[in-house]
Amino acid sequence: MLENKYILGIESSCDDTAAAVINNSKICSNVVATQKIHEQYGGVVPELASRAHQQNIVPVIDQALRQANIDKKQLAAIAFTRGPGLMGSLLVGTSFAKSLALGLDIPLIEVNHMQAHILAHFINDGTNEMPNFPFLAMTISGGHTQIVKVSSYFKMEVIGETLDDAVGEAFDKSAKILGLPYPGGPLIDKYAKNGNPKRFPFTKPKVGPMDFSFSGLKTAVLYFIQKQVKENPNFIEENIEDVCASLQYTIVSYLMDKLKNAIKITGIKEVAIGGGVSANSGIRAALLEAEKKYGWKAHIPKFEYCTDNAAMIAIVGQLKYDEQMFSGFDISANARMKF
Repeated sequence: MLENKYILGIESSCDDTAAAVINNSKICSNVVATQKIHEQYGGVVPELASRAHQQNIVPVIDQALRQANIDKKQLAAIAFTRGPGLMGSLLVGTSFAKSLALGLDIPLIEVNHMQAHILAHFINDGTNEMPNFPFLAMTISGGHTQIVKVSSYFKMEVIGETLDDAVGEAFDKSAKILGLPYPGGPLIDKYAKNGNPKRFPFTKPKVGPMDFSFSGLKTAVLYFIQKQVKENPNFIEENIEDVCASLQYTIVSYLMDKLKNAIKITGIKEVAIGGGVSANSGIRAALLEAEKKYGWKAHIPKFEYCTDNAAMIAIVGQLKYDEQMFSGFDISANARMKF
């Protein structure tokens, strides 16, 4: 084993180009280049995302190495996001990781993006308490909504998931209906803080005990807003805070209902959340409240580890490096990669 085991993590699954360096569970650098170009289109445009990754990947990795104060020749391995994600975006990160690892003659490590959101809880920042196995993880993002039983670092089982849209998409599409710019999820969270969560009741979709559905909720929001605006053209402007608070309350309580069901079914009371929507203040507050009320043990990631980042790729890289779980150079990106 190397005393200093520097591993480079590369993340390029969607519209953020990220690179991080880890050394024995501690993050030495975590750099993210966010693509602003998608804001004018109201969502991520895959072709533009892959082009931006090509422009950003060299400077982002260079900056990550500089901030870690190391030379690329000191790297022990390179970890990269193989999937799931946008194919064009994944190809940029995969190709670069393979080329760099080949050039430096060091191991290559593939990482599942969704597993990385869960394993980000094992980054050692000196303050966080790491989850104990087994625990339940709820991955909530723009592309995924899942409840996962985590038995070990690499033994994970999806026990509940969305049957249609992801929770992040429900937030963003609802925000679009309200005329809010992309990405709208954080803006709903912002307006919700000053609103009345019980003012406008929205119906929670009815599916299996641990599964989710959000398509009906988006449609309900659309019809509700259309009806109200017809009666009062200034409805959104006058009620934006209450609408956002009511919508957020419905979504958060729905997520918590499913989590309660999962805990009841599995008997596991230790819970971790991950993914972009885990930055939402409503879900964070609800989880802390449940921890006190029901005696759960809750693990909430730091904000920089919620959205797509390379630190989470780097920690999985290190865990796999310790087990000598390396990838061959014939590996290819997989947009629909499963757990």
